[in-house]
Amino acid sequence: MDLRAGTRPGRALGGPTPARTGLAAARRPRSAERPTVTWVLIGLCAVAYVLQWLTAGQRPGVTELFWYAGVHTSAWMTEPWRMLTSAFLHSLGNPLHILLNLFTLWMMGRILEPVLGWARFLTLYLVAALGGSVAVLWLSPPDVPVLGASGAVYGLFAALFIVLRRTGGNVTSIVALIAVNLVVSFMGANISWQGHIGGLVSGAACAAVFAYVPHARRGPALRQWLGTAAVAGTLVVLAVLGAARLTPTVLLGLA
Repeated sequence: MDLRAGTRPGRALGGPTPARTGLAAARRPRSAERPTVTWVLIGLCAVAYVLQWLTAGQRPGVTELFWYAGVHTSAWMTEPWRMLTSAFLHSLGNPLHILLNLFTLWMMGRILEPVLGWARFLTLYLVAALGGSVAVLWLSPPDVPVLGASGAVYGLFAALFIVLRRTGGNVTSIVALIAVNLVVSFMGANISWQGHIGGLVSGAACAAVFAYVPHARRGPALRQWLGTAAVAGTLVVLAVLGAARLTPTVLLGLA
């Protein structure tokens, strides 16, 4: 889950594969089935978590340097990279935060990465993480920082739903999983439901491009990457527009 951070760091396939959608072929070399990017992402989150603990007594430490709030993309603090780096941080006050996120990332990644391929999977993950931060920018108070991989993980939830639908798989379980997690997002304390919704929607958009935009069996999947660029570009535009709303007057609470 993507968690809101207060004074202490803390935020939270089956079926046949279509031949021309860009999803991986049903039979892949054994080496291609290894979810390498998934393990790299898990490793980066784990390293970041260790660094958060090592610098917990500093101000600012790694947590404060890389978490995200709307103010960080305002005219006062133009640090847009936090929209992605915050997705690699987790709450120091709640170990379940990182454990649940990384376990879910592993579960989703070992299914999706072999199907999408490592490049598409990584793109999906980063687009969903960015989408979560864009939603935080628009829907959360600009002075409340958030952190956590959950926005990206919700994007993987959406992607699994779309891939299963596209390949004729049973979507009952993933629909139930998404529904339960959304209920927890809205009812749980100190959870950024905004980041979850943003990750879910942006991940769904990215996955839909990969699943439904056709391309030649051989050669570059140009139309798919152009579609993905359009999704990412839309998020960038929304980020710029959202940041433009955070004038000094608004940030000082005078509006």
